[in-house]
Amino acid sequence: MQGSRLLGKAHRSVLFWDIVLFAIAGLLATIAVLQYRWIRQISAAMDFRVRSNLDSLMTQWNLDFYGELSAVCVALQVGPDSGAHDDWTDYLQRYSAWSQEQAAQGSLENIRSNPALIARIYIWETSGGGKPRLLLLDPDSNLIQEATVLPRFEPLLARLRERSESLSMALRAWELSGSLSLNSGIPGQQQASRKLNYPTTGWQFDENMPAIVHPLVHHGQSALHQPTPRDQDPVDWIVILLDLETIQKTILPELASRYFGNPQKLDYKLAVISAGNPSRVIYASDPDFPDRSTSVYDSTMNVFGPPPESTEGHLWESLRNVESVRREDWRNFSGPGWFPVIQYGAGTEPWMLLVQRRAGSLDAVVKRVWRTNLITGLVVLLMLAVSVALVVLASQRVQRLARLQMNFVASVSHELRTPLTVMISAAENIADGIVEEESEIKEHGGIITGQGRLLLDLVDRILLFAASTSGKNLQSLRPVQVAEILERVLENVAGLIHSAGIRVEQNIQPDLPPALGDPVALCQCVQNLVVNAIKYRGQGNWIGLTAELQGSRDSAREIVIHVQDRGIGIHESELQRVFEPFYRSPEILASHVQGTGLGLTVAQRSIIEMGGELTVVSAVGVGSTFTIHLPVAESSRAAPSFPISVSTSEHSR
Repeated sequence: MQGSRLLGKAHRSVLFWDIVLFAIAGLLATIAVLQYRWIRQISAAMDFRVRSNLDSLMTQWNLDFYGELSAVCVALQVGPDSGAHDDWTDYLQRYSAWSQEQAAQGSLENIRSNPALIARIYIWETSGGGKPRLLLLDPDSNLIQEATVLPRFEPLLARLRERSESLSMALRAWELSGSLSLNSGIPGQQQASRKLNYPTTGWQFDENMPAIVHPLVHHGQSALHQPTPRDQDPVDWIVILLDLETIQKTILPELASRYFGNPQKLDYKLAVISAGNPSRVIYASDPDFPDRSTSVYDSTMNVFGPPPESTEGHLWESLRNVESVRREDWRNFSGPGWFPVIQYGAGTEPWMLLVQRRAGSLDAVVKRVWRTNLITGLVVLLMLAVSVALVVLASQRVQRLARLQMNFVASVSHELRTPLTVMISAAENIADGIVEEESEIKEHGGIITGQGRLLLDLVDRILLFAASTSGKNLQSLRPVQVAEILERVLENVAGLIHSAGIRVEQNIQPDLPPALGDPVALCQCVQNLVVNAIKYRGQGNWIGLTAELQGSRDSAREIVIHVQDRGIGIHESELQRVFEPFYRSPEILASHVQGTGLGLTVAQRSIIEMGGELTVVSAVGVGSTFTIHLPVAESSRAAPSFPISVSTSEHSR
């Protein structure tokens, strides 16, 4: 009954801790999933912030570049209907005044006065009905001179002459011929450009020259009463040829230093290329940049961007503010606004700004931070899981040890109570005069003496276990004759063997060398094993004692002592626990076989202190074999005889 109650309590305790472990495992898994999601969100936020900062720098770079090129447009005061009251001399005077003045104080943001940027300014007359003329505005001589059309001018001038029939057509000279014809009939499309009155409205950019152009509705009339020109009147053109060398060697390096570092060291590698096939490098901060082996950069921007009047241009700002835009859209985008770029074919070759972080790509930085955070989180979770597991295991071990100690206390109390009861009964018989005969008094005295020795032996076993637990080695090692040890053990347990009807079979190898050990401790260990074989013999009545030498002269040699029985055996799951202190299997508890659970523990520790090993092989219903391994003594001389007397009262399992 007591064993059943203990088994029930053990089962409930195991079930409780299983539930606790599953709950903790579920909690840790939930924390791991949440932490992974948090790390991903943090990494995404970091990626968004870093790329937003980079894109902000690139946008400001783009606006300043736009300001450099648009300064002359503002200075010449060319608007959508310019030319109605201005002649070519007015533009010459404005250009001359602008080219001679320094940067104006308090000028508008992103507007720069850099006369070196302008190579030439021309007037392309196409409205006279005769042969077109190319006029050069010369600020040095303050004269307007007819210029020769150079071959590289011909594609641009031909396009402008083709689009000189009306203002609405001229304002859209940047479009391809096919798109021009398709869009000309859209209501309101033709009037869109005329409604704009920004200083740079109507200017169009040729990135091949490079040059910026603007249509002039009329010229040569200065009377204030001249009527406003009509939309269908033919137009002329003002053509501003830019100095590419100034752009490459002055403007672009200054902008790079302003936004991406300093002249000595840039935080980023930058390049402006014309994305043709093959591409043409306009500016590069480093000789080895861009690398033609790769097409992936931290960010790229179409410098000239979409035309402001296009649908893409209107949607640009709203798209840039959407956080859900894909990373590819952040990496590749267009400038916020520019002159419309004249297109000569379907395959455009825009100017692209390429940016690459000098210390490593932004993707690599974000991935490294993400991996670092993830590994750190996993390590923390792993340490937490290990800590929880250790706490649970320690708690289970403490509970198991507490149960074993309680069983030990109960067993020891029973072991102490039995001889004490016998001693008290015998003493009372003598004291009360019930026993008067001398022979009877001697008999009762022998009973008291024997039971006292049982108590003393039990106390000695407990003290020996305590000494082995504290790490104190109380043994005295010397050469020991194993045959003599076995003989003394059989003498000590002869009474138990006779009363139990046990047949003992010995097989001791002749000329067995002495083993190195403590004779008293070794005798006690072997005796514990023999007593256990008697106690747990079941239906068997046979015990085998074997001693032999194993190993060769070239390898380590040892003395092996086998104590074998054909008893009830031990479950495989119990084999690793039979040497634990206070442990007694549930089957043994249920069978009410008395014991302290210390015999095998003390025996194993004693053998280990001798430099040996105690092992067990067992099968339920077949029996058990306990094996003691001891080193051979270095001295080959015979070990001296010694008296050994050990009590047979110890119950180890």
